[in-house]
Amino acid sequence: MRTGFWAVVMSVMMAFGAQAQEAGIKGTISSQIEAFEADDFETAFGFASPNLQKMFRTPDNFRRMVTEGYPMVWRPGSVRYLELRDIAGDWWQKVMITDQAGKVHILDYRMIETDAGWRIGGVQLLDTAGANV
Repeated sequence: MRTGFWAVVMSVMMAFGAQAQEAGIKGTISSQIEAFEADDFETAFGFASPNLQKMFRTPDNFRRMVTEGYPMVWRPGSVRYLELRDIAGDWWQKVMITDQAGKVHILDYRMIETDAGWRIGGVQLLDTAGANV
């Protein structure tokens, strides 16, 4: 009986841990999108992983990449979170963004856990043809 009790306790703790992790990841992505919408690229740049920050060097370089390469993230119509996956030890959050013209985009965010919390380590724009949303 004791073994069953501890198995239940561990399952509940793991579920809460996974929910907290998912909330942290979604919170980071949402906060960055909110910063983009406010044209606050300094704050948005702060949600990028240290490696991305080194690569882009300044919030202005980051702004240029986002506004030219990912306008759907800069000015989304709507954002919907899809599945969160662990792929070979990396966490990937799939996000469906509908731009202001109504076009659907599926993006995959690679998430990095740092001492400062979850940071975005990269974003891939996925092919929406036949996407399972």
